[in-house]
Amino acid sequence: MGNGMKFAAIAGCLALVGVGGWYGGRIAVENVVHDYILEHPEILPQAMEELQRRQNAQQLAGVRSTVETPFPGAVLGNPDGKVTLVEFTDFACGYCRQSLPDVKALIENNPDLRIVVRELPIISPQSPEAARMALAAAEQGKYPAFHDAMFAAGQLDDETIEAVARKVGLDMDRARQFAASPTAEAEISRNLDLASRLGFSGTPSWVAGDRLISGAVGIDRLTQAVEAARES
Repeated sequence: MGNGMKFAAIAGCLALVGVGGWYGGRIAVENVVHDYILEHPEILPQAMEELQRRQNAQQLAGVRSTVETPFPGAVLGNPDGKVTLVEFTDFACGYCRQSLPDVKALIENNPDLRIVVRELPIISPQSPEAARMALAAAEQGKYPAFHDAMFAAGQLDDETIEAVARKVGLDMDRARQFAASPTAEAEISRNLDLASRLGFSGTPSWVAGDRLISGAVGIDRLTQAVEAARES
């Protein structure tokens, strides 16, 4: 039986709900759908993907604008890009460091891509200090330089954070004052809340369109997510 005939049969069974009673009509519909799925099992991954997309959209409802609006300056790639990828990250995260080449490749291959970076300092006792200094770098217009240099440093301790901040040319008095400010603390609290609402429990975690992705998933999957976001 072709797809057209199958759908006609389903439609006919649906009519039974009104003609032959709710129970009998439901059983008939279930039988036809059961047979169709057995004949076309390839629709199951598509159905699961669509279900996941809808669930993600529900999780993003009401917070999408906040998630995709960067802390001023905390952006990689094209700040005015029309396509947005959000990354929740922690400077103590080895998987975030592992994803750096993928992020750079995405930027090189997508001139219209804006990567909104949300500091999520959850791994190390030094993570919050590094995150606050990163926000201070953003406030001075030097976030990308600090971001790359901090990950390149590898070690996360007070001395390294200070050395990286000096290396990228931050005004240190201004940076220390901003890092200790309620503004920086509020941003970190906001990111922790957003991550919790989206179901993220680790880093890196990503948002692209209606896709919520956890982990260092590789360039291919991130590219697919960016393309889906562009199409939407």
